[in-house]
Amino acid sequence: MTHLKQPKIWKIGGEREILLDRTCIMGILNVTPDSFSDGGHYSDARSAVSRAYEMVSQGADIIDVGGQSTRPGHTPIPPDEEWNRIEPVLRELCGDRNLIISVDTYYPEVALRAMECGVQIINDVTGFKDPLMRKYAAIHRVGCVIMHNIPLDEEADVCSALVDFFTSRTEECLHDGIEWERICLDPGVGFGKSYEQNLAIAKNFGSLCLENYPMLAAASRKRVIGMSCGNPPADRRMPGTVAYHTACILGGANLIRVHDIAESVQAARVTDAIIR
Repeated sequence: MTHLKQPKIWKIGGEREILLDRTCIMGILNVTPDSFSDGGHYSDARSAVSRAYEMVSQGADIIDVGGQSTRPGHTPIPPDEEWNRIEPVLRELCGDRNLIISVDTYYPEVALRAMECGVQIINDVTGFKDPLMRKYAAIHRVGCVIMHNIPLDEEADVCSALVDFFTSRTEECLHDGIEWERICLDPGVGFGKSYEQNLAIAKNFGSLCLENYPMLAAASRKRVIGMSCGNPPADRRMPGTVAYHTACILGGANLIRVHDIAESVQAARVTDAIIR
């Protein structure tokens, strides 16, 4: 379990804050035809908005909207197509001031449009590598999820590699004007890592935590879950996902990103009651 000082809040859009006195639940809303687990389920705005409110009713604190699959082997789509997929959903959801909306994108131009629409968090799977992404995030003062997404050798010490990456990338973000209170770190389970390295992230989660930065665990239905329990279809990996995320919470994770909201909320609340 981590011994570092745990953050108490995460500042997101403008002056809004998320209190981190319990595990925060980020619900996945893929507005895509080809995501590995739920592609095509919510590809029209009406069904996507309905799903967002269903997740909130089940206990989701954040809705993370994505217009492009980042599964292994995906075919990237251009920024305009990604924006066209998510814009009608964001226009509807951002009009509700009670909601906290995140956008999962690595395109600075899509992030800028989303922030101008009222999105409070940018979740970038390339870890804010692009200086333009950092510039836009700093100007609009949004929450920033910095994910590790650099392929590692199978022999690499995943914990050391992640801490080195988080240290250098947060320094770049701070240099470019992003306030430290707005940064959240994501180890990037399933991105450029072996099965053993993905397991090591959960086992050693506490050693990945940097002082005062919130940590996000995002393993929902991923390959590491399937490989550990006989490779059931992605939509039947909820119990394995709960087990993985529970280990991360015990190690210091402040947020979890999930498909299955109600089950994840219940597991997180019990874990919180035990450790917090």
